[in-house]
Amino acid sequence: MSAWVLPDHIADVLPSEARHIEELRRLYLDTARSFGYELVTPPLLEYLESLLSGTGRALDLQTFKLVDQLSGRTLGLRADTTPQVARIDAHLLNRAGVTRLCYCGPVLHTQPDRPFATREPLQLGAEIYGHAGLEADLEVLELALRGLQAAGLKNFSVDLSDARILPALLEGVDLSTDARDALHQALAVKDAPRVRALTQALDDSVKTALATLSQLYGDASVLDKAQQAFAAWPKVLHALQELRQAAQALAGINVTFDLADLRGYAYYSGLRFAVYVSGASDALVRGGRYDEVGAVFGRKRPAAGFSLDLKELVGVVPALALKAAIRAPWGHQAGLREAIAALRARGETVVCVLPGHESEVDEFDCDRELIHVSGQWVVQAL
Repeated sequence: MSAWVLPDHIADVLPSEARHIEELRRLYLDTARSFGYELVTPPLLEYLESLLSGTGRALDLQTFKLVDQLSGRTLGLRADTTPQVARIDAHLLNRAGVTRLCYCGPVLHTQPDRPFATREPLQLGAEIYGHAGLEADLEVLELALRGLQAAGLKNFSVDLSDARILPALLEGVDLSTDARDALHQALAVKDAPRVRALTQALDDSVKTALATLSQLYGDASVLDKAQQAFAAWPKVLHALQELRQAAQALAGINVTFDLADLRGYAYYSGLRFAVYVSGASDALVRGGRYDEVGAVFGRKRPAAGFSLDLKELVGVVPALALKAAIRAPWGHQAGLREAIAALRARGETVVCVLPGHESEVDEFDCDRELIHVSGQWVVQAL
């Protein structure tokens, strides 16, 4: 095997894609800033217990681990940035009111989270802390969608769910941890016979409700069916009302519901959303409410946010044209270097052609040329 072959599901990013990713990063972060979100940059590695504390424990199998040569303690390479941002909010900023933070950086996974996925996503996200109302959930959802629209995407759909529904149905029900996990798995894959088998010993009302939950996915009629099926559970009705409000805020966008979507059930604590885009194999954006995320850092307060992988995003947005540039000769003729510097200061890309390389092409579309005319350096179209 060649020494320079990369590990499975790890890849270089070459110029055209790298330029596109960088432009999307700037675009999304500028969009977040326009909403009042402040940029933070957590470290790529931390002590393992910090990365995997609280809700971060679900990431244990996805986290690369190594020993710190200075302290002898175990370090982890982050598999998700959200716990780090929660730590920043809790310990470094410690603000009393609402805090809006955004970030963008690589994360590393020991295994791809689905077929053909990279193990080194470039994770971009935004978090809002300090507001328990639905307004915060809707703001991060709006920000996620505005970023996609700014990137040139028009046809996408939003799938809504709520992490409070199943715990409300199981409140007071005596189930072992293993039985709950098995029930979560059966509901997640919509395995109604398995759900019925796992709930055989429960009260008829709970058993019927859980069997119904496994089938509640689709258009807005799902909420009407759920309203009737779960009339005896006030907490579920409250969650359904917030789902209706969220759907109303998404006027003009295709909205679906999956009330038994339990991915990350140990992490989320309220409204959840997933954004699907044509051309992506799975949800491009995931987010929602996770009020428990800061508890392990000694500051439990309301939190909502979203994240996406820019490497996935670049694969589904319209391709960028080559960047227009000016071709210039290489040399030290009078005024040449000054003319090139002035063009670059104005934001132009000036590519100096080295001797013997006049016919080569690269990542730039040189549609103009800097030439010497009557003692002056001027730009003319090619």
